[in-house]
Amino acid sequence: MYELLVEGMSCGHCVGAVTRSVKEVDDAATVEVDLATQKVKIASTAALADIAAAVEEAGYPVKSSSAA
Repeated sequence: MYELLVEGMSCGHCVGAVTRSVKEVDDAATVEVDLATQKVKIASTAALADIAAAVEEAGYPVKSSSAA
């Protein structure tokens, strides 16, 4: 399980864009986005760096990331 702190998310479109960016790296990933806290929880076998890079490429700055 990974947790990212992602800035710039404010609506359903943002949730969809972040989710799609993660799924492009790992189609089997599960993604939970909490807009209030700006946290994204991801269950994936892909590398954390690859997932964070995909979210950044989608236009959402990753301020911190951790593996739990």
